[in-house]
Amino acid sequence: MYAQNWQRLLDQAGPGGGRSGMSLASAGPAGGASGELKHSAKPWSGAAGAAHALQRDTATAKTKLTSAHTGAQAGTAGLASMAALTSVLASWEKRLTAVHTECGALEPVLRETAWAQGEVDAGVKSALAQYSTPSGKGR
Repeated sequence: MYAQNWQRLLDQAGPGGGRSGMSLASAGPAGGASGELKHSAKPWSGAAGAAHALQRDTATAKTKLTSAHTGAQAGTAGLASMAALTSVLASWEKRLTAVHTECGALEPVLRETAWAQGEVDAGVKSALAQYSTPSGKGR
């Protein structure tokens, strides 16, 4: 279900899925790229923090929404507006639960990606270190 929603959003973004002006720094000199692919863990960690905050905030919002509706049915039995209100409440609870669940699943993946990038960088640096020539010595 979520993959279809993402595809719909990309389709709405237009040709190239909204990526028409994007390129990797390593893709060549177009746009003045340096030829080096640069990345950092910061965006991944920041996204994980945002997912965590959104998860927390949706839980808070759901609690407040449910609390605000407590007792609303008292004295309104049979009113069509109460049935509509109950339906809207259920719909919002479902949406907030879905966002809460998705963010809860996404946060650890984003944190793992940030960590894994650092590990790969350290591994590559270590592997390449054996080929560096110490000052004054040739290979």
